[in-house]
Amino acid sequence: MLGLGTIAKKVFGTPNDRKVKSVRPLVEKINALEPEFQALTDQGIKERTEALKARVANGESLDAILPEAFANCREAAKRALGLRAFDVQLLGGIFLHQGNIAEMKTGEGKTLVATFPAYLNALSGNGVHIVTVNDYLAKRDAEWMSKVYGALGLATGVVYPFQDAEEKRAAYRADITYATNNELGFDYLRDNMRATIDDMMQRDHAFAIVDEVDSILIDEARTPLIISGPSQDRSELYVTLDKFIPDLTEEHFKLDEKQRNATFTEAGNEFVEQRLWSAGVLPEGQTLYDPESTTIVHHVTQALRAHKLFQKDQHYIVRNGEIVLIDEFTGRMMPGRRLSDGLHQAIEAKEGVQIQPENVTLASVTFQNYFRLYEKLAGMTGTAATEAEEFMDIYRLGVVEVPTNKPIARKDDHDQVYRTQREKYEAVLKRIQKAHEKGQPILVGTTSIEKSEMLSEMLKKEGIPHNVLNARQHEQEAKIVADAGKIGAVTIATNMAGRGTDIQLGGNVEMKVMEALAADPGAHPDEVRARIEAEHAEEKAKVLEAGGLFVLASERHESRRIDNQLRGRSGRQGDPGRSSFYLSLEDDLMRIFGSEKLDKVLSTLGMKEGEAIIHPWVNKSLERAQAKVEGRNFDMRKQLLKFDDVMNDQRKVIFSQRLEIMEAEDLEEIVQDMRHQVIDDLVDQYLPPKTYADQWNAEGLYAAMLEKLLLDVPVIAWAKEDGVDQDEMRERLYAASEEFMAKKAEAFGADTMRQIEKQFLLQTIDSKWREHLVTLEHLRSVVGFRGYAQRDPLSEYKTEAFTLFEHLLDGLREDVTQKLAQVRPMTEEEQQALFQQMEERRAALNAPVASVATAVTPLIQGFDETDPTTWGNPGRNDPCPCGSGEKFKHCHGKLA
Repeated sequence: MLGLGTIAKKVFGTPNDRKVKSVRPLVEKINALEPEFQALTDQGIKERTEALKARVANGESLDAILPEAFANCREAAKRALGLRAFDVQLLGGIFLHQGNIAEMKTGEGKTLVATFPAYLNALSGNGVHIVTVNDYLAKRDAEWMSKVYGALGLATGVVYPFQDAEEKRAAYRADITYATNNELGFDYLRDNMRATIDDMMQRDHAFAIVDEVDSILIDEARTPLIISGPSQDRSELYVTLDKFIPDLTEEHFKLDEKQRNATFTEAGNEFVEQRLWSAGVLPEGQTLYDPESTTIVHHVTQALRAHKLFQKDQHYIVRNGEIVLIDEFTGRMMPGRRLSDGLHQAIEAKEGVQIQPENVTLASVTFQNYFRLYEKLAGMTGTAATEAEEFMDIYRLGVVEVPTNKPIARKDDHDQVYRTQREKYEAVLKRIQKAHEKGQPILVGTTSIEKSEMLSEMLKKEGIPHNVLNARQHEQEAKIVADAGKIGAVTIATNMAGRGTDIQLGGNVEMKVMEALAADPGAHPDEVRARIEAEHAEEKAKVLEAGGLFVLASERHESRRIDNQLRGRSGRQGDPGRSSFYLSLEDDLMRIFGSEKLDKVLSTLGMKEGEAIIHPWVNKSLERAQAKVEGRNFDMRKQLLKFDDVMNDQRKVIFSQRLEIMEAEDLEEIVQDMRHQVIDDLVDQYLPPKTYADQWNAEGLYAAMLEKLLLDVPVIAWAKEDGVDQDEMRERLYAASEEFMAKKAEAFGADTMRQIEKQFLLQTIDSKWREHLVTLEHLRSVVGFRGYAQRDPLSEYKTEAFTLFEHLLDGLREDVTQKLAQVRPMTEEEQQALFQQMEERRAALNAPVASVATAVTPLIQGFDETDPTTWGNPGRNDPCPCGSGEKFKHCHGKLA
């Protein structure tokens, strides 16, 4: 009997069906316009772009011009790439323009889909960002789709790491910019550390289309982007602590694999104390429970986590003497990414590689908060429906499943569950042999490098040729994926999330053509293509006869979405295919999260060696376990976001304040307000309101004015005058400070003084913000303990973070006022000495290289790079007083 929900869906359709149906009329309008745009010349297409831009500039909405824009874009793509967008691709483009996530299966042409909303939104004059998961895809897609945008008269840019500054700036000024999520986030942080508007890279955040949106906005959302600077070197401590971790036994610690946490037991604490005393790390008599031991306890716990929770070749690899992290979702290396709080250093000590110093956070942002900066956000992926709640909750993004161009013909088998991993891998091997013998290409999914290499060894013993795709083969990724659909191909992959290259049955024609032309540069491209296409058609027919691509997964992932991504590699564009998951009770997911009932069922069945249980109930049980894990991970990300939102509000205030300062020509008024506020605070402190003159601390006020504002004024005498109240004192101090600063401005020259004010303001904001970030990190690490006192850690964090921010602003006013009071022009003698040192420096630089072996000496005696008041008053183009030989504006005057 059908349930009420099922009957209702049959009558009314699902909400997704209704969304798809609602935009069908727009697709019909675009199709109706096709003959009109086919009749245009190439120049006519570009002219139509200019006409559409003018209409938008005159107030017409993007929705109103959508059919014409999409029709123009479709014609341009057809001419530039030979690809005519299907109706379902237009549907996907419309949903993206509306600010949704378009769920489109693998091979449905998402790269082309993005060009439609990107073109439409670029007509408004705001830059559109298309976000990819790695640099290879950003460059490939930009190069490929720039032909379409070029045909439409728009400029395309691509952003990548270590790019020349001018080239990067130009890429951000283009109509459409391709970039990775990491580079966009880091550029945002770098922009907010710049000294001038001209140095900034990004413009406004208008519209972003995120490719592999689930990978970027969910899988990577737990890791904040951090720009950091080195702190003190503590290599010896890590090495010392690492030595005794292998001696720990099971009674010394507890592992919580669900929460990925490790803690010491009572016995473990005693053991650690003894070892720390004998190593001289912990002073004799001091225990781990003493407040002074907090730092040591933290680092010992990180050493334990490094050994027990982080496995080589699964969570990281050792490459060229460095620890390189591996993204658990994409199986890719993440060079340059480091774990925080000393955990990365603990892993370096464990593996015996050089230990890099810990870092101090200079700026940070989570992907969640970076992408919420955009006025409009959209995304594409093959798998988003399982995380629809999170997308709506955090990003206000709806998920729409776009129908496939051709019906899916893939057969999905029920999971096969074995009792042990050994039995499972033996069954996997037999299945690979069977598929290989009949020529069926097979893609084998594993969850770690270690398992992919173990499976590779098994295949080598059996003499089965194969390719392995994991973090070690990162560079050959596109080639391996392109070959995975060839007849008889066997490919082992750690993860297929966001690979970006389609597995085409019979192999990838474009890749084959490129290889053939590279091998024989003299060959005629058209002849080569015709020959390869003929060969490919023949091979594709054989692969289709063998059953299409067979996806065999050797384990289930924590997330159903990752499993669906692997499964979706087979059966693209209506091709036949098959998918099958082989599991064992010893797999991590089954062991940690699996249902205990399932274990009992398998035990009572009395299964024979090598036998598997196959039943829809098993699939349901596993999906429930995965849904449980997904829900837990969502809660963790939501909690992380709530804490980060507190810092994000403060970050926005600081960053917008910096921007205002950089844009302002004259900051005299702001600086004066700060100075007056400092005077107000000092008057309130030493001459409290509603008190009599004989209760005032005039001596304290005199000393404070001398220290903070360098003002030597007769405060004590004024306080003794009849009829003088706090307001009168305040006015006199204002007047004295204004006179003092006016003389200083006259000595420097008004323009120079304005530059100094801007310089000091930006420098002080940056240093105060850095200190504030460190304080917030410390607060975050301890605030959780407030829960034991029945107090909500989040509200405690909000309250204290707000108080700390107020302190930051108070300190900012004081520091800027004090620095500006202390700065002074150089005397003639100091200038003469500086010129002499500069001449000596020039002579040394022009001498033969062998003689320039001395250390860099500052051009100003007493130069302190942390204290701008010791830098004198160099011009922007003068040599930097630090003695580096560079111009001041390129060195210490750079401020970023």
